Amino acid sequence: MDIKKLEDRVDELISTVERLRSENKTLRDSQTGLVTERENLLSKTEQARNRVDAMINRLKAMGNE
Repeated sequence: MDIKKLEDRVDELISTVERLRSENKTLRDSQTGLVTERENLLSKTEQARNRVDAMINRLKAMGNE
């Protein structure tokens, strides 16, 4: 393998590493956003569950009167 081919291959590998690093950062950022969104949705679901439970208890109490 001559020097020019080796240089070209090294340049290609450097380019690939840079592209993969960029993709990795994008994926990590996306994952962080999705984890945050999931936490928010879980919290909202729990709040809704608590409100529904409270309404059911109020309805039961009204039925017992």
